[in-house]
Amino acid sequence: MRFLREPLLHFLLLGVGLFALFYFVNKESGGDPERIVVTAGQIQRISDGFTRTWQRPPTQEELEGLIQDYIREEVLYREAIALGLDRDDTVIRRRLRQKMEFISEDVASQAEPTDEELRYYLAKHPDKFRLERNFTFSHVYLNPERRGDSLIRDVERVLTELNKGGGNSDVAGLGDNFLLDREFKAASQSEVAKVFGEQFAAQLSQLEPGRWHGPIESGYGVHLVFVHERTEGYIPPLDEVHDAVRREWANDQRIKTNEKFYQSLLERYTVTIEQPEKASGASAATTEAQQ
Repeated sequence: MRFLREPLLHFLLLGVGLFALFYFVNKESGGDPERIVVTAGQIQRISDGFTRTWQRPPTQEELEGLIQDYIREEVLYREAIALGLDRDDTVIRRRLRQKMEFISEDVASQAEPTDEELRYYLAKHPDKFRLERNFTFSHVYLNPERRGDSLIRDVERVLTELNKGGGNSDVAGLGDNFLLDREFKAASQSEVAKVFGEQFAAQLSQLEPGRWHGPIESGYGVHLVFVHERTEGYIPPLDEVHDAVRREWANDQRIKTNEKFYQSLLERYTVTIEQPEKASGASAATTEAQQ
């Protein structure tokens, strides 16, 4: 069973699927660029598409019109390809590239990891899933513009008053008006940084819980802060972050499968990169990379 989950096996199956796809597509078209065959399967797909859109099957007249439209599209498509109209069209090139990548992504999405594989991924990429340090704290804001030269004296006076009440001090009755909350519960360090700035969040990490500290600077001004509780960050066990680990694992598998698929196709080509004359400062150099 473990062998069936190996990415290499999925990659090999992808190659087989591609060859099979090309075989049946060529078979349906008869292999003759001037011969168009509308198979029963194609007619059924045309009818099913109409039904999904209009919530009813097409009438015979509507179906015949859809078939004629399909033939018109096929004729114009083949003539456009024959004229090379697809070669220098960026939109078409990107769309075809996207379709090829979708093929390999479909294969990668079928892989289902075991808990053992997810635990290994979690251990290998701990920083992706580390739970942040968080804080429960209160603060009193002092506006430097309003306080002016008395700011330092006011900080000392308010801090003395706050220390009398400890964690039960009435923060709403002290300091200056502040548009945001005066109390934060279990706020992560990144959330604190978004509100008050990186410097404030970093200083908060250094404060001893259980007493008032200050002044602590933020982008708004200065604050007197009481840390009620600080929970240190940690790497959670798999059962706490199972879905997140699986999403990251699946994304990594998709990227790796796409790259393997591309490298296997690249091996069929000899790539020549011609350096611009101005960039080289001499005659145009040609770099050949035998892939």
